[in-house]
Amino acid sequence: MTKIAIIIGSTRPGRKGGEVADLVFNLARKRNDAVFHLVDIADYKLPLLDEPKAAVFGQYSKPHTQKWAKTIEGFDGFIFVTPEYNHAPTGALKNAIDYLYEEWNHKAAGFVSYGGNGGVRAVENLRLIMGALMVADVKSQVSLSLFTDFENFNELKPASYQMKVLQDLFDEVINWSNALKPLRP
Repeated sequence: MTKIAIIIGSTRPGRKGGEVADLVFNLARKRNDAVFHLVDIADYKLPLLDEPKAAVFGQYSKPHTQKWAKTIEGFDGFIFVTPEYNHAPTGALKNAIDYLYEEWNHKAAGFVSYGGNGGVRAVENLRLIMGALMVADVKSQVSLSLFTDFENFNELKPASYQMKVLQDLFDEVINWSNALKPLRP
């Protein structure tokens, strides 16, 4: 069965990422064409990249990197849940991505973003990063605005059309994850 990670890309106290990821996960687990798992980068306590060798060599010396690599290598695709901080994804998410290389290769990714402008600029940045990692990013994207999809900028109440877009995103990530399987070792 295809395995998809829903990665929470913020570690900030009081973040909205957990709530957004829970919405995504609760809808995803109703499907029978893939298995979905929540992966919270905060649980891995990754320090600022501290591996002596570049990730492309796959020679991880730190236990936290080895644990992170084992988690990511087990998935066929990813849905990144990310806020936008200063027109970019969080430093914590970028750091977590940079720890690894081959574990990301030949897999698919979709994005659920949130912020004042729906987090679209964070995703633009992530799409460039995914390309460098040989990850196929899908077209559908859920962009949650703090103005229209959160009541009082706090409580998540997405517009109904967002759920249709999220289903499209699931379909695309699963289809691309399956299509890329022959390229993975």
